[in-house]
Amino acid sequence: MTDLQSGAQPDEQWRIVEPLTLTPLLTAALEVFHELGYHGASVRDIAKRAGVTVPTLYYHHGNKQGILVALMEPGIENVTARASAAVVAAGPSPTAQFGNLVEACVLHMTSRSDIAFLDSELRYLEDAERKSYAAKRKKLENLLVDVLTAGVDSGEFTVPDITGTGRALLGMCQSVVLWYRLDGPQTPREVSVLYREIALKAVGVTS
Repeated sequence: MTDLQSGAQPDEQWRIVEPLTLTPLLTAALEVFHELGYHGASVRDIAKRAGVTVPTLYYHHGNKQGILVALMEPGIENVTARASAAVVAAGPSPTAQFGNLVEACVLHMTSRSDIAFLDSELRYLEDAERKSYAAKRKKLENLLVDVLTAGVDSGEFTVPDITGTGRALLGMCQSVVLWYRLDGPQTPREVSVLYREIALKAVGVTS
């Protein structure tokens, strides 16, 4: 699921983050997970909030884990597509690519914090589902590592450990969801620009 097709110019579309379109059942589940956590929520809680029967919920998603997967996967797929588009839009400069990529990740974490927070529930997925989701998340990490590698090779970045730095930077971006609120003093755009600047300094870009 992607929303990169908008009225913006092609090189700016990745900055336009619209809410993901969810079914009423998934919207209800997301609300319940926010309130009770995945572990604390029951299928009955979700069905009641959605105004459907428990058998209807099972028919559409199999079980509670199926609901969680249906919520998590569109989020990681979309942020990866957005980050890839941001890198392409930056042109050949690793510095510009890196800045755009970080900005894209933070825009996702701020604009879609309701979905992004579910990443922490990965531990509740069974092996097959967890491996599938982890593989999707790995694509984003690999994209960042590729950009960092290009920046080190070109002499633009000073990074002693590319893989470790990539993980640390992704963790920094993902942690935004722990504190950011849409009704707070900063807009998603303002936070994304701030984190872009912080990340660039972390890899040795000072101007």
